[in-house]
This record gives sequence, structure tokens and C-alpha cells, in this order.
Amino acid sequence: MTQGDKKQIEQALENVVYPGSDKNIVALGMVSEIFIADAKAYFSITVPADKADDMEPLRLAAEKAALGVHGIKSAMVALTADRKPGSAPSPRAAAAPPKSPPQPRTKAGVPGIGAIIAVASGKGGVGKSTTAVNLALGLQSLGLRVGILDADIYGPSLPRLLKISGRPQQGEGRTIMPMENYGLKVMSMGFLVDEEAAMIWRGPMVQSALLQMLREVAWGELDVLVLDMPPGTGDAQLTIAQQVALAGAVIVSTPQDMALIDARKAVTMFNKVEVPILGVIENMSYFIAPDTGARYDIFGHGGAKAEAERIDVPFLGEVPLTISIRELSDAGTPVVVAEPNGPQAQIYRDIAQRVWTQVGADVRRPAPRIVFE
Repeated sequence: MTQGDKKQIEQALENVVYPGSDKNIVALGMVSEIFIADAKAYFSITVPADKADDMEPLRLAAEKAALGVHGIKSAMVALTADRKPGSAPSPRAAAAPPKSPPQPRTKAGVPGIGAIIAVASGKGGVGKSTTAVNLALGLQSLGLRVGILDADIYGPSLPRLLKISGRPQQGEGRTIMPMENYGLKVMSMGFLVDEEAAMIWRGPMVQSALLQMLREVAWGELDVLVLDMPPGTGDAQLTIAQQVALAGAVIVSTPQDMALIDARKAVTMFNKVEVPILGVIENMSYFIAPDTGARYDIFGHGGAKAEAERIDVPFLGEVPLTISIRELSDAGTPVVVAEPNGPQAQIYRDIAQRVWTQVGADVRRPAPRIVFE
């Protein structure tokens, strides 16, 4: 697809008029940069936060307009409400100021999913994705129906960690069928692009893709969906935390001070958006030499536990630095599956039990139903 194709989509979107206005969404500056890959168009529409719940017809109209462009076979369109201070006001702001302050927006659940748990870290390189995968498998070992979503758009790792290749199939309507392995339902941007492809999306496109992978994937009935969050506290993390009904967040850190500094930032972010912290995991906590049995605290030890106690959240456990976890992860056979009776698998299962206990029975009720026509 060429720049001209993007222009055709933009022209088509000029026929989509914002409700209650005589102007279209392009003229109002509501449409993000348009990205096209494999005949699929990706873009988002920024709407006033207090009107977002009423904007599904607008989103559908924009999607229909994009699909009307020759050569476009499908479209991923999401609503965002992330105007920064000092940016253009909402389309109706000048005409009719609100009579009362807008009410806080209710975070939406995902149909059929009982609880959504975010696995996060303040920085990369702490083994968060490996932890997320083994945590998901640990939850599954409790008899739960589990899915996992790779929310790291720029560096998706679940295809390799779970040894899944190929492209997802189209389901009924606009839904995508998740991939599966080891009994887990899985979705990742890594299934939609080549492994070596560099994603160059701007923030709104990342937000759009995340929300679509959450809400337009045929997850079916799940007790819990684990979100493998990208490292840091940027747009992707805030989008999930602000717009999705999370049961809570699990923070992964290594013991040393530098990692803990960034872990604190992740905790602060979730606290600000009122997402419960389910607990802290100390990954790469210690190393046991396989030849001598001697223990080495390569990155220090106990820092994450001390931090959990300081901020008064549960400490979920210590995961050692082992050759087997690394080798099995690289091979796409997580340790909980490959060595279910081993000590490392038991550690992850114990952590999973503590996490599920923290989630509590009250969040296991069916999520609000979202209907896509």
C-alpha cells in the first residue's frame, strides 16, 4: 500500500460526521496517523472521555468507510480519549460547555473473562515475560481456564516463549481467533507481523492495537486473562490501566536497587489509576551452582521482599536464576510444562496460588457484556 492509499482512507473518513456537529472527524483532527499492513488499515479516533461510551456507532461508521476503500480488506479502529493538556478542545466544547463536571469513566471488562491480571515491571530485562508465561501456566494448574495477551507491541515475545507460529484465523464478524498451545489461549502482535519486523507505530496506534486485541479476539469463556505488559510506564500501560477493568497487577523485579527504583514507578502508576497491586515477585533472586550446589546472590537478595513490605503489598515469592528456566524458555517449553515436578515449577505454582487468592472471589463474576454488531 502507498501513501496514496492512506489518502484515500482519509478522504473516505471525511464522510464520517461527528454526532451533533456539521464537521467530519478528519476536519476536527480526531483521526490518528493511518497505518496499512497486509491490506488492513489501523487507526484510532480520539473522542471526549465523557462521551466515549456513546461513540461506538461513530467507530463503526469509520470502520465501514475504511473498508469501502479499494484494496482494504479489514480495518482495526479504536476509540481513544487521551488528549493532552494544551491540545485542541473536544469538538463540542465551544458550542455547549457541560452543565456539570464529567463523571469518572467506568472501565470496561471483556466479555466472558472473569478477571484480568497485568504482569508488569518498571524496566526491561527482569524476566517479566518468562514470569508471565509461567504464572499463566501456574494458574492453569489450579484448574482455571487461562488466556495470555502479549501487550508488548514493539517487542512481542510470546510466540517464541510458547512455541507458536503462523497467523490467527478470522472468526465470526470482526473477531480474531486466538492461537493456542499448552492449553493457553494466546494473542500477540508477533502473530500478525514477521519476527524481525520493526514496529514503528506512534502512541495512538499502539493503544488502538491493544484495545482491539483485548476486545475483538474470540477469547471465549476464561477464568483469567494474563496481560504481559511492556516494560515502563508509558502510553500502552496507561491505556490498559485506565480503560480496562483490571483485577490487579503483579510487579516483577530483580533484587538490585536499580531495578527496584523502576519497579516503584510501576507501583506508583497503578496506584494512581486505582489498580490493586496483587504483589511483588523477586525474579533472578539467587543462583545455585549446578556442579557444587553453592548459592550465589548475583543481583543481591531480598530487595523486592523488603520493598513489598515497605509499600505494604504482598510478597509473592522468589524465583531463582537457573539455566533450565532460560534454556526451556528459549526453546518455547516453559518450565511449568517441561518440568512440572521440578522445584522451579512448584515455585511458579505457589506464586499463582497466592495471586489467585489475592484476586478474590468477588472479581470472578462475569464481565460486562460488550456487543459488536
